[in-house]
Amino acid sequence: MEQVALHFWWWILALVLIALEVIMPGYFMLWIGIAAGVTGLVMLVAPGLSLLGQALVFAVLAFLSCAAYWYGLRPRLMRNEPGDALLNRRGEQKIGQRYVLAEAIVNGRGKARVGDSLWLVRGPDLPVGSMVEVVGVDGTTLLVRPTE
Repeated sequence: MEQVALHFWWWILALVLIALEVIMPGYFMLWIGIAAGVTGLVMLVAPGLSLLGQALVFAVLAFLSCAAYWYGLRPRLMRNEPGDALLNRRGEQKIGQRYVLAEAIVNGRGKARVGDSLWLVRGPDLPVGSMVEVVGVDGTTLLVRPTE
């Protein structure tokens, strides 16, 4: 009975390590916690494994899981997808897009309909309904030019 309960201790350790990851995120404790959980599964299958054997299994699994993250998963997560560089810069995502003026540009200022909202635009004076192209951004104001 003592050996059967050992796998529960590994699972408890796994939960504690994963909880630490939730409290202090950094992807480090998560992978060691996963290794502890898998060690618990190994103990379920091979309950007669010695303490030294358990420690070796855990150490190897922790190393392999951290290496799998570092060399396999991390590069995929860190890879810049086309829109990721501008993820938190919404205005810059609009450069090159074309929109219809909802309010005429008078004295260089107007508004364009972008999706379901209105954005301030700055450019040459144009009437309502004109098609404009975003050529730049100044804060939250789109810099536009008329399209041909």
